[in-house]
Amino acid sequence: MSLPKRESPKNKRVSLFVTCLIDMIFPETGMSVVKILEHLGITVDFPMEQTCCGQPAFNGGYRKEAREVAIQFLKAFKNAEVIVTPSGSCAAMIRHEYMALLQDNEKWLSEAERIASITWEFTEFLVDGLGITDLKAALPKPEKFAFHDSCHGLRHLELGSHGRELLKNIQNADLTDLKDSDVCCGFGGLFSVKMPDISGAMLQKKIDNIDECSAKTILGGDVSCMMHMNGGLEKQKSNKRVRHIADILAEGLPGK
Repeated sequence: MSLPKRESPKNKRVSLFVTCLIDMIFPETGMSVVKILEHLGITVDFPMEQTCCGQPAFNGGYRKEAREVAIQFLKAFKNAEVIVTPSGSCAAMIRHEYMALLQDNEKWLSEAERIASITWEFTEFLVDGLGITDLKAALPKPEKFAFHDSCHGLRHLELGSHGRELLKNIQNADLTDLKDSDVCCGFGGLFSVKMPDISGAMLQKKIDNIDECSAKTILGGDVSCMMHMNGGLEKQKSNKRVRHIADILAEGLPGK
């Protein structure tokens, strides 16, 4: 099913979809996104009725339950002009799966199409939506970074360059390469629960590459991958960590 045509998101109010993991485990990343958007003069609201996008149920084959959650999402964001989320996987769910999930539901299909057309992943919104790659940000001291490309963001949303473009324009930020940056970290949501041995083996390969990388901080656009990799790094007592690109951008904002 083809994606609906997009209109420019410029000069529109942004509704933040914060996602489950950010809400429960990484709230500072949600605040970083708000800080950046408000720095750009964008009005941000937060629909209090939002819950989950339905991706866990959808990926587990529970389509009926996923539809119910998707409809709740559509209700929560019924007044949204633009939706921004700091998660490639959740953005991909809304944009790629909602219309298929609700294709037999005449009442909600048109709203699913509208919501898909106004939903943007955070870095995608800045770079493609607003045409901004330079936030005039500067870190307090030099630091080297590398990127891990999360699967949904890279393959469903084609986000391979967006975070890198933003980082390259941060003063005191040096970008290097992570070996196999486009290879899955092994999380995959339910995959890591149902196939823990394979997931663990994939995670170990990712950690080995992080340890070999000259950057102390690895950046990404999905906190699910971040959580998975940081758990492995902590268990192995590594001093390296994975962070969301929004947190680094927010730290470097002028006047912070």
